[in-house]
Amino acid sequence: MRFSSEHLRLYAVTDRTWLNGRSLAEAVRLSLDGGATMIQLREKDLPYEAFKYQALEIQALCREYSVPFIINDNVNLACDIGADGVHVGQSDMEAGNVRALIGSGKILGVSARTVQEAVTAESRGADYIGAGAVFHTGSKSDAVDITHETLRQICSAVKIPVVAIGGINAGNILQLAGSGIKGVAVISAVYAAEDITESARELRRLAGEL
Repeated sequence: MRFSSEHLRLYAVTDRTWLNGRSLAEAVRLSLDGGATMIQLREKDLPYEAFKYQALEIQALCREYSVPFIINDNVNLACDIGADGVHVGQSDMEAGNVRALIGSGKILGVSARTVQEAVTAESRGADYIGAGAVFHTGSKSDAVDITHETLRQICSAVKIPVVAIGGINAGNILQLAGSGIKGVAVISAVYAAEDITESARELRRLAGEL
């Protein structure tokens, strides 16, 4: 799938903590109905075969909606099933090594908290930067907040698009306006919502004002 910065507008990252009795596939479909522009499957504890089964299910949904499907961290699985791309953090496989494994036609996202991390990721083949946490978040226990000034500096320092992540919701998203980001990555703001579709629709609308 050809990647563009518009795919980052509302980047929904899964977390089964918030399913509230729904299946993950049901929750993802609801977010796609609300206008999610990219989906990342993030699973830290599933055995490989269970992760693969889940990934194939979500990948089929993303293809139905013509939305890129990204796998968090597990490069081997992304290659195994032909996912659209992979996202890695600073403590995961180094970006250049990931690019070598997935090839030039796949999407590579890299998390960054500093300008230097972002510039290095770009030089090693990243297609986009995930910058954060821009607000305090409970979704990642090891997340370190970055200032909005640092976010602006990251956006200015790289030519590839930047998506903000971490604690973003409908009440604070517009605080990020003018930073240079191309969109927002959200977890609980969509998947913990009682009405996932409506929450995604509202965040997509607000993201258009950034």
